[in-house]
Amino acid sequence: MFISKEDIGCSNLVQNNKIYDVQTWFVMLTNRYEINRSRMSVIFQYSDLVTLINIAKPRARRAGPGLLSINGVPKARPLPQTLLPLARKLALLNNGDRKRILKDHNLGSDVPLKNLDRIVSSYAMQMKYDQEFNSKIKGEEIAREVDGGEFKDLGFAFQELGFCMMELGLCLARVCDRLIGGSELEQSLLQSGTAKGRLIHYHSVTDNIAIKEAANGKRRGRGGKVSLREDVKLDNAGNLNLWQQWHYDYGIFTILTAPMFMLTNGNDAQECESPSGHMYLQVFHPETNRVLMVKASKGSFIVQVGESADVLSKGRLRATLHSVCRPAKMDNLSRETFVAFLQPAWSKTFSLSNYPIERLTLVDRDSESCNEESNGSTQKIHEIVPPLFSRLRHGMTFAEFSRETTKQYYGGSGLQSNR
Repeated sequence: MFISKEDIGCSNLVQNNKIYDVQTWFVMLTNRYEINRSRMSVIFQYSDLVTLINIAKPRARRAGPGLLSINGVPKARPLPQTLLPLARKLALLNNGDRKRILKDHNLGSDVPLKNLDRIVSSYAMQMKYDQEFNSKIKGEEIAREVDGGEFKDLGFAFQELGFCMMELGLCLARVCDRLIGGSELEQSLLQSGTAKGRLIHYHSVTDNIAIKEAANGKRRGRGGKVSLREDVKLDNAGNLNLWQQWHYDYGIFTILTAPMFMLTNGNDAQECESPSGHMYLQVFHPETNRVLMVKASKGSFIVQVGESADVLSKGRLRATLHSVCRPAKMDNLSRETFVAFLQPAWSKTFSLSNYPIERLTLVDRDSESCNEESNGSTQKIHEIVPPLFSRLRHGMTFAEFSRETTKQYYGGSGLQSNR
């Protein structure tokens, strides 16, 4: 992979219908860098690194929500164009056909696909690489074994896009290490040897109607029936509801494709532009206590900082608090994306020595005062996001941290167990 200076771009954030240039918040990577796969090296000129925020210079005040957008990555356009439309098609299949196709391509799922009320369908794979970061793509073997049809490239495209994003994450880890000192992030990724890829379909209302109608057709013979539709729940402003609730990712980096939006018309679905021009990805800016909407160009990759990177960098990187919202009164709009979760080894031990104590809570102590409206929004987010200090203790392994995090979000008494 080769990226030149012209290829690196930053996204914009939209707040109250105003676009904010966030070049003052992001890290531009390098004038040029290159992955040498045989020597596992990234070649770049340190003088060409421009630190704008996310990673602070020594003595600089850290700010920003922990988000980076990168444009111009090779294959960033053609691979998602092949892969993302398959997410919706898989979601609308009957359970038997979908299970067979996923098995053929070595994919599983981390959501209950038999739940007819689900608003997200996700297809996952653990992708492995060795200590020299040589990927193990089995696409050619899969292609020979799988019958033709619209899903014939599913497994290969999934892995190829995933490893492309993993390489990008490793490059970014090395750049971050160079800025903050040491090699903690890069070595943590290499020692892990795996990353999780997820192909995600965010359902439209009409998708759920179609899924339930298909289920009704099967159950009529048994006298069964399911409700075709429930009212869409809006937020307090009556404008948006959430496809995904507020949360932090707890790995090192989460790398996402710019989403694809699909508009359903009867049995047909066509790609369309975002109705608002942004991604419907919301991030919480802790220094201003405001919710911002992310806007990124098509074909870009979005990098979110996870809590592991926040802790391993001693607070020099800021974890991204985020959610995914959906537009109101657009029942036939769905959203497709692909995500790679880069994480440390399960046995990685965390140290809280020299980690800023105020970062263990949701909001920095030096946050500026804000208006009543933003205070109200902040409080609601606090109520459903467990603070870091309740989930992480000095000496915990990543496995222990991930289990405790999952428990406090989604366990029986978790803050989002019924959401």
